[in-house]
Amino acid sequence: MKSDAKRKAELEARQADLMNRIAGIGAEFDTHEAKDWEEMAVEREGDEVLEDLGAAAQLELRMIDAAMLRLAEGEYGDCVRCGERISEERLDLLPATPFCRNCAS
Repeated sequence: MKSDAKRKAELEARQADLMNRIAGIGAEFDTHEAKDWEEMAVEREGDEVLEDLGAAAQLELRMIDAAMLRLAEGEYGDCVRCGERISEERLDLLPATPFCRNCAS
């Protein structure tokens, strides 16, 4: 069983990774200098992918923020719906999850 300090360190590392990813996405948008319609169409397709990646990263950041709050309040690892303990295996796979396996279904 991992300690809360270890879980917090993992969440902070993932948070930093996501922040770097979001910054990289923003930088990518700033580098566009399409010259013709074909290049602009290709860039727009790429932009849509980047927007989806950015949205997913922001959602995960919100989940991490909520998990950090649960850690601070001493409620991390407890399902927010039923109150049961979330399995270690589930927390290893999804450290920011607020739900046990049953409630997530």
